[in-house]
Amino acid sequence: MKLITAIIKPFKLDDVRESLSEIGIHGLTVTEVKGFGRQKGHTELYRGAEYVVDFLPKVKIETAVPADILDQAIEAIIKAANTGKIGDGKIFVQSIEQAIRIRTGETGPEAL
Repeated sequence: MKLITAIIKPFKLDDVRESLSEIGIHGLTVTEVKGFGRQKGHTELYRGAEYVVDFLPKVKIETAVPADILDQAIEAIIKAANTGKIGDGKIFVQSIEQAIRIRTGETGPEAL
């Protein structure tokens, strides 16, 4: 089992969710986050005053997947989240030692 964490642009969330749903991944955790990388923020004008926006709004998606569909899931996220512009995001993959469904007590891949 693997944990996929993807940081994407907020307006791409529905596209990514639909793309993952098409390959059989239905459980997601979504968090609104702020951050910057190479994009490094930008300046904005508000009521005549210029100010710097260092941290840009992003969405963090976390989903646990069986190892055999990991590559499909990564490809689905890349296709759905790609705009071709700086700031499209990142994907991180980690191993999961154990998963337990609280309601039923199921463990392992059945808990996903």
